[in-house]
Amino acid sequence: MLNAEDIEIQNIDHLGIVAGIIDSIGLVEIINELIGEEKEEKVSPGHVVKAMILNGLGFVSKPLYMFPKYFETIACEHLIGQGVKPEYLNDDKLGRVMDKLFIKGLDTIFFIIALKAAKKFNVSLSTSHLDSSSMHVHGEYNTSLPEVIFENQQLGNTQDIEDLTVKSPKEITITYGYSRDHRPDLKQFIIELICSGDGDIPIFLKLASGNQSDSSCFGKIAVEYQEQLEVNSLIVADCALYTESNLKLMSELRWLCRVPLSINIAQSLISTLPELEFIDNNLLGYKLASKTVTYGEIEQRWLVVQSQDRRESDLRKLSQKINKAESKAIQELKKLSQDKFAPCC
Repeated sequence: MLNAEDIEIQNIDHLGIVAGIIDSIGLVEIINELIGEEKEEKVSPGHVVKAMILNGLGFVSKPLYMFPKYFETIACEHLIGQGVKPEYLNDDKLGRVMDKLFIKGLDTIFFIIALKAAKKFNVSLSTSHLDSSSMHVHGEYNTSLPEVIFENQQLGNTQDIEDLTVKSPKEITITYGYSRDHRPDLKQFIIELICSGDGDIPIFLKLASGNQSDSSCFGKIAVEYQEQLEVNSLIVADCALYTESNLKLMSELRWLCRVPLSINIAQSLISTLPELEFIDNNLLGYKLASKTVTYGEIEQRWLVVQSQDRRESDLRKLSQKINKAESKAIQELKKLSQDKFAPCC
């Protein structure tokens, strides 16, 4: 007979579902393979990352040194892995694992795991949506770091550190830039993200300095993404993608974006395109006109969309402007007619 004192109750809350998804993706094994395991370590890097994910979804906004405290209140071994104790998940261990993740390249690790998840859950990558977002931060965040010279105590030289510096990703600069979240008074960094057209699942992530412009990097990101992808995906983005340099970079890719009206040929087309070239389609209230255009030495198909509601709204605004200008001209004429002019000789 089971005694009450032999029963142990532990919490898992919603984290059981999260841990199950992590296990089905194989995240622990992927992390361990990418950054390696050390002999005799009590908990592997993959299990540490799994613990950080569980912690982030259940114990937010707490100092890193309190990390083990959280896992004392939940079923640590059941959720993370056999033999993993809360005291193993201290801030020193977390710091060493995060250093290794950075050296390997977070964007590479994220992409590999995301692709694995997409295959596991049959997420279609036939279309991919590229965009960026700015994340503001509080504090000074110095843009220059002091140089530090490390010595390899075992070898007595700095060769290993120099090799590590060359291979490691370069840090981003947290600085002022165009703020999409309407906080131009604060420094920021940029997140470049590609999501699947099927379910908006994040597939590719890259961090950038706070003053980086989309038009300067979108083409490179699209090419880098497609080179690592097994599927010939259609890249969808906003007009920041449409620059002459980006189009040349993406000459072998399939892409779709809006053409900015700042381009002269686009302005000319929408102002001179005859009404007869617009045809009806399945979208009620819209007409379309297709034109073949060469821009940036790349032949492409432009689709001009005419909205009946927008057209009527523009005509009303134009009529209001005309009436306002006419009223102003009449007032000026009345004022002018009251003046006396000398007779012409």
